Amino acid sequence: MLFVVDIGNTNITLCVFGFAAAGRAVRGPSKIWRLSTSLLKTTDEYGTEILNLFHYAKLDAAGITAVAIASVVPSLDSVFSVLTETYFHKKAFFVGPETRAISGILYDDPREVGADRIADAVAAYAFFGGPAVVIDFGTATTFDCIDAKGRYLGGVIAPGPLISAESLAEKTAKLPRVEIVRPDNAIGKSTIKSIQSGIYYGYIGLIKEIIRRIKRELPDNPRIIATGGLAGLIVPEIKEVKRIIPELTLEGIRIIWEKSR
Repeated sequence: MLFVVDIGNTNITLCVFGFAAAGRAVRGPSKIWRLSTSLLKTTDEYGTEILNLFHYAKLDAAGITAVAIASVVPSLDSVFSVLTETYFHKKAFFVGPETRAISGILYDDPREVGADRIADAVAAYAFFGGPAVVIDFGTATTFDCIDAKGRYLGGVIAPGPLISAESLAEKTAKLPRVEIVRPDNAIGKSTIKSIQSGIYYGYIGLIKEIIRRIKRELPDNPRIIATGGLAGLIVPEIKEVKRIIPELTLEGIRIIWEKSR
């Protein structure tokens, strides 16, 4: 089995891919878990937590033959590197800008591109070809653009809805922290509903405008794919998005690991 870890700023997503007869990891993770990201947890705390997840899923950690990781939290890289060697007796493979799974990264400095963004781009091109745009609704909302040759062109980074809600609550004296939901009306009749309307509908406007501008700059009409925790809430309002693939980043990590062998 291939154990895949996506270390994000808010959550750590973990999954297991089975192997086909030819020794290749097959598409479609057999199990997915999510942990809260904590910079304070030790290797052993994360390790025992993960082994508990394996135990209750009736999976044997000894069956893990490889571990592939994409991380945007550098301080946890060493934690998970040691964890992989201690609990799985394997050397972790980390996704980076030097991956052979992508035709080229046209960022001014390819090292600045997050591992999750590279994984999203690789999976989108593998599944749909190019040109394509991946919108990942995470802590930050990212737009990643791939051309017809599979090259990573660049993209957009915007604060996610949760960051906006938290910032509003932290920087004001009387405005509360709110849940991100779809309001029934644009005109809110309470402070909470007014904030929810501003974040939700304002965010939809942000997404639509960025899509409009990206499409003007790409030579062909790109396929637009969404992933990330809030995609299911936001995407129904945005007709330009054709597919939601929640596990896209995990699939990208799998594909990159396969091509690195």
